[in-house]
Amino acid sequence: MSECTHDCSTCGQNCSSRTQPQDFHTDPHPMSHIKKVIGVVSGKGGVGKSLVTSMLAVEAQRRNLKAAILDADITGPSIPKAFGIKQKASAVEESLLPVVSKSGIKIMSVNLLLEDETQPVVWRGPVIAGVVKQFWEEVIWDDVDFMFVDMPPGTGDVPLTVFQSIRLDGIIVVTSPQQLVGMIVEKAVNMAKLMNIPILGIVENMSWFECPDCGSKHEIFGPSRADEAAAKIGTQVLAKLPFDRELAKLCDSGLIELYETRGMEHAADVIFGN
Repeated sequence: MSECTHDCSTCGQNCSSRTQPQDFHTDPHPMSHIKKVIGVVSGKGGVGKSLVTSMLAVEAQRRNLKAAILDADITGPSIPKAFGIKQKASAVEESLLPVVSKSGIKIMSVNLLLEDETQPVVWRGPVIAGVVKQFWEEVIWDDVDFMFVDMPPGTGDVPLTVFQSIRLDGIIVVTSPQQLVGMIVEKAVNMAKLMNIPILGIVENMSWFECPDCGSKHEIFGPSRADEAAAKIGTQVLAKLPFDRELAKLCDSGLIELYETRGMEHAADVIFGN
């Protein structure tokens, strides 16, 4: 073991006398100018994390803000489908350029690099995490007011890489009313707290359904648990989103930018400012 220099900023040893935490954050591409980066997380898959990511980016554009989406869900990339993007990302020398949606949202996803969008990504964790870092460091994002990082579910290699590599200004937690989901969400929240990342709030998806015949509301998965979960982790509820057949149809058609983002007004006010 080398002799201690008493300068923790230049030392790689993990000794008990270390006075400064190691900082693994990296800078984006030199030609990128990104003001705010928001992570969108969930404890498990299938709760609508990519949907919330897309809706927030669309709402940002409507508020005359420049939005971008970094799709870090490498093995389950659904962002390009929701936006109807078929073209592939291009390259300039050793850098990548994001694909721009109809409304001007800059998007980078692994599906924009594959010859066949149905081709499975059969990579091990460290390789997937490396691709996410490349999306951050090697993509020329230009000027972005708000970048949303669509995280993979859970607390594995990729979420850890994002938390350690990208300076997040906060995270949004997406959940659903089931008690099981709420329990798993706490794991993701506790991981963010360990990394000292602010939790901006909770979005509860699939919270209720409105009957098209009588207009009454039904809680298919039982009573909402969003308020209880928010109080437990010390944050606020940003939105309670319903099942919406129109939204599902637009996503399947690649037309999410046409959807009127009902129910996300408070979330947008908190994130973007009134």
